Amino acid sequence: MNYLGIENVLFAVIMVLYFLAMGAYFVFVAAKKENMAKVAMLLQGAGFVLHTVALILRGIGAGRLPLTNQYEFATSFAWGLCLVSLVFVVRYRFHVLGAFAAPVIFLIIGYAAMQSKEVHDLMPALQSNWLGFHVSSAIIAYGGFGVSFVLGIIFLMRERMKDQGFLDRHVPSKEKLDLIGYRSVALGLLFLTLCILTGAIWAERAWGSYWSWDPKETWSLVTWLIYAVYLHLRIRRGWNGRAAAIFAVIGFIAVLFTYIGVNTFLPGVHSYK
Repeated sequence: MNYLGIENVLFAVIMVLYFLAMGAYFVFVAAKKENMAKVAMLLQGAGFVLHTVALILRGIGAGRLPLTNQYEFATSFAWGLCLVSLVFVVRYRFHVLGAFAAPVIFLIIGYAAMQSKEVHDLMPALQSNWLGFHVSSAIIAYGGFGVSFVLGIIFLMRERMKDQGFLDRHVPSKEKLDLIGYRSVALGLLFLTLCILTGAIWAERAWGSYWSWDPKETWSLVTWLIYAVYLHLRIRRGWNGRAAAIFAVIGFIAVLFTYIGVNTFLPGVHSYK
């Protein structure tokens, strides 16, 4: 069976489903068509299921975990953000979150579409059981931070919204938005910590050193410090609200630079990602 060929077809279908979900969410918010919220979530859910199947087929076709190049990590990044956003949408019945997350998911998978889908053999440094733990934790971490970014944007916009009608029914209070944002940052930081720890162990076995100040390592640490400061100020100083929302937005900019900017402008031992 041509697993990679099927994966390519599914990838195109997934992009269409995510685009349709984004459009349905837009109609839900812009035209205040409440029934479109469920349609959008079903489209996003269908996209997520097919996305999961596509990643599995990619792994079978490549004979390894599909987490070792720009295309694979980008599509997995979109998958992680889709997963975490769906969990939060369902958990808090917060469809407006999906409306803001859907464009981010579509942009990330659009970035994946521009990357080479060619399958290469793993370089020796990547031939390790730590690959799955390290990269998978990064995907969930980035998904959590992506949701916190979206929540930060919604919080900042919520300040300008009037507490009445449609928005009052579908957008939580600023206090609840702040709490959900905090939980998504906590989730992301937990998995980023696991990512850095497993990466350090993997690096010691591959290159004989736990830490080499490679650009990717350095910016992962910078990102970790930004979110760690966020949690410290919140827990120890009661820091929340607008400042916390801005912090979440800045943190995700650091995430994007760690992923895209470092690979583009600061090549190192992680450039293969």
